[in-house]
Amino acid sequence: MIIEMRRGARLAATLIAAAAWLVAARTLTAAAQATPLGQSPAGAHVRARDLGIPFDGTAGPLDAITDVKGVEVGFTTLISGEGKLVVGQGPIRTGVTAVLPRGKDSTDQVFAGWFTENGNGEMTGTTWVEESGFLEGPVMITNTHSVGVVRDAVIQWRVKHGQPADSEYWWSLPVVAETYDGFLNDVNGFHVKPEDAWHALDTARSGPVPEGNVGGGTGMVCYEFKGGTGTASRVLPASVGGYAVGVLVQCNCGRRDFLRIAGVPVGREIRGNKVWSRLDAPGAPERGDAGSIIIVVATDAPLLPTQLKRLARRATLGLARTGTISGDGSGDIFIAFSTANPGAGKPTGIHHIDMVPNDQMDPLFEATVEATEEAIVNAMVGAETMTGINGNTAVALPHDRLREVLKKYNRLSH
Repeated sequence: MIIEMRRGARLAATLIAAAAWLVAARTLTAAAQATPLGQSPAGAHVRARDLGIPFDGTAGPLDAITDVKGVEVGFTTLISGEGKLVVGQGPIRTGVTAVLPRGKDSTDQVFAGWFTENGNGEMTGTTWVEESGFLEGPVMITNTHSVGVVRDAVIQWRVKHGQPADSEYWWSLPVVAETYDGFLNDVNGFHVKPEDAWHALDTARSGPVPEGNVGGGTGMVCYEFKGGTGTASRVLPASVGGYAVGVLVQCNCGRRDFLRIAGVPVGREIRGNKVWSRLDAPGAPERGDAGSIIIVVATDAPLLPTQLKRLARRATLGLARTGTISGDGSGDIFIAFSTANPGAGKPTGIHHIDMVPNDQMDPLFEATVEATEEAIVNAMVGAETMTGINGNTAVALPHDRLREVLKKYNRLSH
C-alpha cells in the first residue's frame, strides 16, 4: 500500500511507501489531538477481535475480503492542510479505494448482483450489472463529489491496460460508489484526480487490508465516531462447501445513540465529544440518520447473478446489527460478486455454469451477515481521531471505554 500525502500544489505530492503490506498504515493529520474519550496509540494496528469483541462464525486467515482468492485491494489516501476551509485549497481528507475481483491483470468478468437499502447515494454502472448479471472491471469507492472523475479514470485505465473482449467496440461502464466526507474534507475542492484512481488500481494487491483512515474512507464518520474502511471474512465448513465470503465497507452512517456492538448499546454508554454536538444544542432540530455506507461482498462460491443479489441484500442485516435505521438521508448501497465460473463472460460459445442450489445458500447468507457486522466494527476500531476543515474533529471510538462497556454487559471474549 502507498499513502499519498498532499501539502500545497498537487504536483508537489510525495509518495510514502508503507513499511510493509503486512502492517496496516495509519495516517493522521497533524492537527489531530488526544481527547477526553481517548484513542488508540498512533501506528497501532488493532482490530475488533484484538479488543475481545465477540463475533459469530469462523474468519478466514486474514479476516479480510482478500481471503477470497484473486481479490485485490488498493488505496490512495490524500491528507494535507489544516485550519479554515478554503474551497479548492483544503484541508484535504479524502481518497480512493479499488476492489478488483480477479486482480489488476485479469479482464475476465464476474457474475454480480446489487441492492440498495436506501438510495440517497450513488453507485454507477449498476444498471448494466442488473441487466447483464456481470461486473466488468473494479469496484471503486471515493467521496460524493469525486464519482465522475474516478469513473472516467477507470475507463482510461482499462483502455490502457486491457484489450477489447473479442468485441468490435471497446467500451466500459465502471462501478464507482461514494459516501460524503464534507465534515472533514474540502469536498467541493475536487482534490481527487485521475492519477489517484490509477494509483489505487496499480497498487492493488492481495494480503492484509489496511483499515480506518485510508482510501475513500479517509474522511468518513460512522455513528458520530471516526469511521472509514473496514473488512472481514468468513470461511464455511467443508461440509457446506468450504467457500469464503469477504466483505469490505466504507462506513459513514448512523447516529451515536443507535450504535450497538456485539448487541451492546455502546453509543448510549459512550457519550460526549459528539461530532455533531453543535446540532444537538437546546432548540436545535433532531439530527436524522444521515450518512451512507457502501458494502462490497465477494465470494468464491459459484453463484448466479440472482443469487448474488440475494447475498447483497443480506448485507442489510449485518448493517442492522450495528444499529442504523438507514434513514432518509442515508445512501446504503451494496454489491456482491463471485469469482467462480471463470470465462462465463466470454462473448462466444456455449458456457457451462456451476451454481450452488438455492436450498444450500443459508450458510452463505449467515457468513455475509456476520462479516458485514465485523467489517463495520473493524472500520471504527481501526480509525483514529482526525481533525479537518474549520477544526471539525471526528473522535475515534475509544478502545478502553469500549472494553469497559462490553465488560459491563458480560460481552468480552477475553
